[in-house]
Amino acid sequence: MKKFDTPTPVHTSAWIVQTWASFLISLSATTIGIWYLPVDQWVKGYLGMGLLFSIGSTISLSKTTRDIHEAGRLLSKVDEAKLERLLAEYDPFKK
Repeated sequence: MKKFDTPTPVHTSAWIVQTWASFLISLSATTIGIWYLPVDQWVKGYLGMGLLFSIGSTISLSKTTRDIHEAGRLLSKVDEAKLERLLAEYDPFKK
């Protein structure tokens, strides 16, 4: 039976640095913007909590999306293996 391996995508170090840098810059800019906003402290606290909840839900959403994608890849590999087994066992001249 032939085994097909799909290559695992590898991120470059430049992509990883750019991703972390954009995350940290956006988090810092939003935090500074909330800090210097001319409103009461409870409004700043509310906006800060909203920022933290947005970050947490974004991380959960990206993890869930990745898990769903990986589960789909696993199911397709299982289906492919079943099909290969059926084709290997099939003999059109056998009656």
